[in-house]
Parts: sequence; C-alpha cells; structure tokens
Amino acid sequence: MTAASTDGVAAPRKMLIDDRFTAVAAKFFSMFRRKAQGGGGLAVYLHGEPVLDIWAGWADRDRRWHADSMALSYSTGKGVVATAVHRLIERGILELNAPVATYWPEFAANGKAEITLREVLNHRAGLQRTRDLLPHPDDLLDHDALAAAIAASAPDPMRMRASGYHGLTFGTLVAEITQRATGRIFLDVVRGELAEPLGDNDFWFGVPEHQRHRLARLSPRLGVANVPFDTLIAPFAAVKLVRSARSAIYDGWADMTLGMRPYDTMMPGWNGVFTARSLARMYGAIANDGMVGNRRLLRPETTGLIAQMPANSRYDYVLGAGPQFALGYHRAVVGTRMTRNALGHFGIGGSGGIAFPHLGLSVGFVTNHLGNYAMSLGDARLPFLAAMSERAARTSSAEAVTELADQQAAS
Repeated sequence: MTAASTDGVAAPRKMLIDDRFTAVAAKFFSMFRRKAQGGGGLAVYLHGEPVLDIWAGWADRDRRWHADSMALSYSTGKGVVATAVHRLIERGILELNAPVATYWPEFAANGKAEITLREVLNHRAGLQRTRDLLPHPDDLLDHDALAAAIAASAPDPMRMRASGYHGLTFGTLVAEITQRATGRIFLDVVRGELAEPLGDNDFWFGVPEHQRHRLARLSPRLGVANVPFDTLIAPFAAVKLVRSARSAIYDGWADMTLGMRPYDTMMPGWNGVFTARSLARMYGAIANDGMVGNRRLLRPETTGLIAQMPANSRYDYVLGAGPQFALGYHRAVVGTRMTRNALGHFGIGGSGGIAFPHLGLSVGFVTNHLGNYAMSLGDARLPFLAAMSERAARTSSAEAVTELADQQAAS
C-alpha cells in the first residue's frame, strides 16, 4: 500500500506501509510474533508525511495491540517536554541563557541563582538527586512537593565538570519553569504547545481515567539478568563513581511503573505515555524545518539550532557514559553507532523517538515489552528499526535524484 498525503492523525482503520519501507515493516512484525514478546507500534514520517503506521502483538495477556494503543515510555518524554520549551523560547516567554530563578525565584536557594535554563536542558544543573529528597517515596509523585524540595536543595558540584543525567527530576524542573513563566499548569502547556499545533492529543503526563483502556501493560520488571535494578545498584552505594547514579533513583521506582500508580500523576521526566504515531509526528516536524503535513510546529531557525547538537559532555557522571545531551535531546543510537546526524530521546525498556534532520526523516517506536532476555533496561529494537528506516530514506532520495536527472536528460 503506497502512502497518501494526509494531515489527519486519528488512529487509522488500516495500517499504512509505503512501498519504500516494506523491509522496515517486516522487521517490526518479526519482533512481535509470540504473546511473550508483548506488542508495540511503529511510525515513520518522511518530509513531513507518514510513510509507516503499523502495530503488532499484545497490549496485555488477553488484549491485542490496536491502532490507538499507547504505552508508558519512560524518558522518551524528556524530548517531548523539551520540544514544548522550544516553542516557548520562540515566542520569548523563555530564554535559554536566562537564570531559572528569573522565572522561579525560590530556585535561587543554596547556590543555584546562576543556573540557567540551558544548563537544565543540558542536564548540567546538578539536580539529579531524588533519593532522600523527601520523607517518603510516595511524596515524589506530588509535583509541588518535589519541585519545592528541588528548589531548596544544593546542586551536585560535579555539574561543573560534566553532565549528570537528571533521570527523574528533569521533567519536574522543566514543568515548574514553564508553569512559572506562563501562568498555566504544565498539562495545559503540553496541550497548547504540542497537541493542538500537531493535531494529535496523545502526549500524556498523567493519563485520565477515560483513556486508560488504551494503555498497554508493561513487563517485565526493570533489571539485569533478572536482578531488580534497585538490588543491583545498592551494594555500590559507597563507591564514589556510583553515588550520583544511585542518588538519581529511589527504591521502588522501577516496580511502581509496572502497575497503574504512575498514570494518575505528573512526572514528565519518566511517566510520559505516547503512541508511536504521536512521537513520529513531533519528531517529523523537527526533521522537516518545523513542518509536518501542513502544520507548523517550530520555526526553521529553531529546528536548525536543535539539529546542531553540540556535544554538551562526552562523559556523564550519573550514567558513566556520555550520550551527549543538548537542549533537551541526545544524539541517537542508530544501528550500532551513536551518530551526529540524528537526535531524539530514548526511554528505558526500548521506546523512543528519533529525528534525522538531514533526511527529513523521523521514527517513533513504543512497546510494552521492556528490553530483551538479558536485561529489561533497553535493547536494540529502536536503533535497528531506525537504521533500516534511514537506509530506506537514503535509497528513496537517491532514486528520486536519478529519476529527476533522467527526466531532465530526456527533455
């Protein structure tokens, strides 16, 4: 089936498979042949138009994955909230190099008066800690309480040397900054800056009760070789290189996301819920000078700035490796390599979104089956689907150039 130009993003009745991307679709379908493999969705946009919109597998033990199924996608949401911030920057509501305290005066406490919005987006605010930040882990699900605790805390001095991944606090920081600057609750910001401009409502940070029937249930619990993540990292608490990483999570966090609890709160750093379609559409605009279909999300100069992806830090003191964060995104892993030509945000377990600005290409992937048999923290499904999509787009572009040259020669 060949893709037709469309600006509608309602869940389609039939899957969309552009002839140029049949190999990508075949690879995706092979990932979800058995019920134990769970399910997922994949969407690809090229030059602002959808070329793949497919789904497969199981959303739960007794429920198939459907066109409108969606899944909690962990840190994938960081790229989503960053995109909303760039919309506000365009209109002068926020300024990249302005101190956060300009918008949020309480944030200046404990030596943070000079920390800028740029440093927050680049994970260089030194505010990754959640462990022992509040009296009880459940308090972390209260946005106001967590934001106040972060504002009162002191930054990690390691921030002056490298980035430190703000795994659970990034979204809280950005949400509070945008709320202070706009006077709107963050969910209204997301609606006004993303859902309405894109014509797609599936950007959820706290899923309302009437939408929860669409949620895919996640499994298995997060860990490596069946060892829970909290248990795995606990023995290394005294090791200096691990201390910052352990401070960025709290006991019980990993298991909480396997139930229904995180869907009734707002922690945009890790509890975003999306369809593959919504992610591919948003990154499709970033990859296409701000346009998707006939809708403009961002100005070309904004997408140009995002696409530069200057290396913020090759080493991250929380992760122990540098995914090279910049302006709310990171360089993408495509196939087996981290590339300078693609950006986006990956989520623990495998979901994520990627933009290839030089090709006008975007890929969105969501799944409820976390990782692979060795570990549930992540795997290579999205990187390899992205690599195959990149190859298909390059081939399509080369063929188009050849066809144009032949037409010119014939005339």
